Amino acid sequence: MHEENTEMDLNGAKVFSAVVFLLILVLTTNPLRAQDAHAALSGTVTDHTGSVLPDVKVSVKNLATGQTTDTQTTPDGLYTVSNLTPGDYEVSVLAAAGAKVSQVTLRAGDVQRLDLVLNVVPPSTEVQVGNPTAAPAETLPNAPSATKATPSLEDLGFSKTETESNAAQQALLDKRTHMLKIHQRMGLITAVPLLATLITSANAGRKSTGTASRDLHVALGALTGDLYGITAYYAIRAPRVPGTETRGPIRLHKALAWIHGPGMVLTPILGAMAFDQKSKGERVHGIAAAHGPVAIVTAGAFGAALLSVSVKF
Repeated sequence: MHEENTEMDLNGAKVFSAVVFLLILVLTTNPLRAQDAHAALSGTVTDHTGSVLPDVKVSVKNLATGQTTDTQTTPDGLYTVSNLTPGDYEVSVLAAAGAKVSQVTLRAGDVQRLDLVLNVVPPSTEVQVGNPTAAPAETLPNAPSATKATPSLEDLGFSKTETESNAAQQALLDKRTHMLKIHQRMGLITAVPLLATLITSANAGRKSTGTASRDLHVALGALTGDLYGITAYYAIRAPRVPGTETRGPIRLHKALAWIHGPGMVLTPILGAMAFDQKSKGERVHGIAAAHGPVAIVTAGAFGAALLSVSVKF
């Protein structure tokens, strides 16, 4: 009887030991499996010269969930992010030395290394915050900008959502800006022979015929007319962006065109009539006598049109 009890105690002890062993095995393997299901990411952050960057913020974003984990680099430029679920991630760094955005795919149990070399940020893309001396934003949508290489649709009042889905209108605006820049430059070039034509008009009105001054005046007038035609072409052919309106000095610029435009056509016609009368030894008479006043008004309107888009007021 005593031997049977001893054998039962031994069997019970074995069963108890087996249960305890299984329990310990379950408790230790589950955390290991959970740990194996995660991944880790580490690397070094350097600038374009190869120098490590300490105390730089590194953001790791899960592209599927949108969850972002931030960390800081060590004094040696090292960063480490652990306990990441498997998936696609976007790793970004933004610092004074530059910026970098990379993508990486992590699998369960991965301990992956991703070194980040910052790209130099161009000065034109840097945003000046709180700088009272910064140039004001351009408010003239129909003229070339003095502060930006190319205006955007947002300058014209379109929302950001509309501009992102309207590449065609942005291309139209780029073409208009390019043509108006040529128009503006040609206008400045045209002003030179126009001024010279006015200066030589004083000698061209003498009684003698066929003088060199009169011929020079006619040649300068012809050159002015040709250059003005090219200038007007780029203004007329520049496409408009639908939904925009003309405002500010541009309205004055366009209004003055209704004066110097007809004047540029009428002035050479009246000048030819006056030249013919002078060549015949006659005194300038009739509508040809209006050649001088019309030329002065035309030149004045043209000069005012140039100033309206060249001087801020």
